[in-house]
Amino acid sequence: MSLSNRRLEGPSFETGLRQAQSLLRMSGSGTGRRNGLSEDESYTYAKAGVDIAAGNALVKAIAPLAKATARAGADASLGGFGGFFDLKAAGYRDPLLVAANDGVGTKLKLAIDSGRHDGVGIDLVAMCANDLIVQGAEPLFFLDYFACAKLETGIAERVIAGIAEGCRQAGCALIGGETAEMPGMYAPGDYDLAGFCVGAVERGEALTGDRVKAGDVILGLASSGIHSNGFSLVRRLAADKGWKLDRPAPFDRDRLLIETLLEPTRIYVKSLLPIIRSGRIKALSHVTGGGLLENIPRVLTNDVHAWVCADEWRMPPIMSFLQAQGAIEPEEMARTFNCGIGMALVVSPEDETSVFNDLFAASEMVYRIGYLTAGQRGCTVAGPTGSWTTPRDWIATHHG
Repeated sequence: MSLSNRRLEGPSFETGLRQAQSLLRMSGSGTGRRNGLSEDESYTYAKAGVDIAAGNALVKAIAPLAKATARAGADASLGGFGGFFDLKAAGYRDPLLVAANDGVGTKLKLAIDSGRHDGVGIDLVAMCANDLIVQGAEPLFFLDYFACAKLETGIAERVIAGIAEGCRQAGCALIGGETAEMPGMYAPGDYDLAGFCVGAVERGEALTGDRVKAGDVILGLASSGIHSNGFSLVRRLAADKGWKLDRPAPFDRDRLLIETLLEPTRIYVKSLLPIIRSGRIKALSHVTGGGLLENIPRVLTNDVHAWVCADEWRMPPIMSFLQAQGAIEPEEMARTFNCGIGMALVVSPEDETSVFNDLFAASEMVYRIGYLTAGQRGCTVAGPTGSWTTPRDWIATHHG
């Protein structure tokens, strides 16, 4: 790969120690063979389960993917042990660096079991890049970690192609990565992903939430689906209810259910960055684990409370499906899933219209979902009878 430090790693020390102890026990068994090898046969790393040649082939195969993510400050060149980034070349004068790391969670298990590996790389970048933009930081570069039991270059290439596409959508460069082939650590066919993203914001321009006040408006940007949270519950429902994942979705006959579940996380960077730099956004909240209830308070001051009106936008069909399948109470929905809102913005009433129009022009679906009042720091999500398919008025509050 045209990454400065992608390598192929072997077993951990603990795994290697267990393998060595097993071989020692086998050597005294009198069979004349050690782990399938004759007494006088030479050991190699490949015979232990690590194929360095496959790793090198992967590096070559995905080199164009990394090169395609090059941007000012990074050229994604090959060689060395670390990736370089030139902040001055990126146009920054006095920047603060902001870093984020994340994974894809158990959504990855659905992707592996269904053989659909193309979108999870976008999820990986999205979970990191969206966490940077809420601080007002522009994502600059990304590094990935891909770990598996046995490297299958076709699968790995599809995953990393998704990572490169996510970087393209976020405007950041893929400058490094690590491939770890670790037999004994993972079940055959399984793999795991982690991502690390670094961004920058000029000193004094970071979004910290210190400007929010009672009377401000909350705008919501539509999600592309479930994004990458709540999949332990999704998978439990799939198993208990016997979903046919390879059949058309009950709520969308034009798409398979598995395609809807695995829809990649939307990356909001390019639509938000110009508005952030204009000074019209006071705070941003990436709606991930904890839902609207727990994520919005993270960007509020101690004397401000957020009120979200659940009937201001339509619950997406996939969310209504999950709620109906699990008889999930609306309060639980509001703290588990994004419920159709992937990003929440706090703006002044004077800027609401211009921000709304700019986001709409950037192809975002925008809703006015609530407002801020004086009160204890936290968030209340409420809906009248009929909202979120519930036959009663309901209210959920979280103080954070």
